[in-house]
Amino acid sequence: MSRFLIACGGTGGHLSPGIALAEGLDARGHETMLLISHKKVDARLIGKYPHLHFERIPGAPFTLHPAGLLRFIWLQTAAFLYSARIIRSWRPDVIVGFGGFTTAGIIVVAALFRRPVALHEANRVPGRAIRLLGGLARRLYLPPGVRLKGVRMAGVRHAGLPVRREIVSLPREVAQARLGFDPSQKVLVILGGSQGASSLNRWVRERLERLAGEGIQVCCVTGLGKGGDEVRELRANSGQPVKAVFMSFCDDVATLLSAADLVVSRAGAGTIAELIRCATPAILVPFPRAAGNHQWANARFFERQGGGLVIDQQYLADLDREVRDVIFNDWLLRKFRANLQRMDRANMLDLILDDLEGLASPASARSAEGASPPPSPAESQKRAA
Repeated sequence: MSRFLIACGGTGGHLSPGIALAEGLDARGHETMLLISHKKVDARLIGKYPHLHFERIPGAPFTLHPAGLLRFIWLQTAAFLYSARIIRSWRPDVIVGFGGFTTAGIIVVAALFRRPVALHEANRVPGRAIRLLGGLARRLYLPPGVRLKGVRMAGVRHAGLPVRREIVSLPREVAQARLGFDPSQKVLVILGGSQGASSLNRWVRERLERLAGEGIQVCCVTGLGKGGDEVRELRANSGQPVKAVFMSFCDDVATLLSAADLVVSRAGAGTIAELIRCATPAILVPFPRAAGNHQWANARFFERQGGGLVIDQQYLADLDREVRDVIFNDWLLRKFRANLQRMDRANMLDLILDDLEGLASPASARSAEGASPPPSPAESQKRAA
């Protein structure tokens, strides 16, 4: 049995794969601890997983704004000291980071303690934390076809995002019945990621009557702090009732995506991985101010693989037409679903679990025998080569 410390908080896109990894490792008999942030989205999501061990680590995202920069320095220093204490007391065999501000301190401390480090980047444009810390990692998981400058290929494994085991595709009628939708009508789901998307929320509210008139039911996940829960009943042009649901957060993503005929969404890697797992066609609207424009890169790859379409946010006025053209085209929807099922053939979680167990085993053996300390990252890279 090995111990794995997983730094994954701050956003749903980091926390969800961390949970998937922890559940997979726990099922294989290992011990795990997940380091998360103090943000509301973390607190909301972890409530579903009382069987997992979570600890909150100090931290704040980097910014050049003077007040924000001071807060970043103060909290990251606190995170560094916290990380040192937890590594010394819990003695993990491997430290895994999923990027974001919760990752930096623990990874630097892990390198100083000469503990094996693995980093996972799900976006097709690596984030700042992964770029800066990649050289300290003994293993780096990157999306297929993505490279990271300055990192030796011997330590790179190409793997997608691990998806939580609860995310499984359900029959459309079953999922729609759970959510109270009429299976004879189309269902459009609007997602803005764990933080929500004000522009997408505004788009659907402004067009709600028009969508309902065409017999399109709507479910919009607005994001925490961006509107309360609301259920409205409207009328189609035929006089048939049409349901519209607004919720600040969704605790059952699998049911929601399985109920959708079409999703309009931001293009975070976590959302895309769940769309693929549930084989749900989507029109992606990348967040235009995402770091390194990574959402645009994610979305274009998704489109090239045939999972759906991409539209630039500056052309949201055209989204009405795109939604109508796709959601009522059953042939196209079937084509998208078939492509999504093809994209989901590889079991990324098992690939990563097998690799992490191999990374942990030398450290576990040394710990059990009271032998010499783990090798440095440079020595490990030589061995991997």
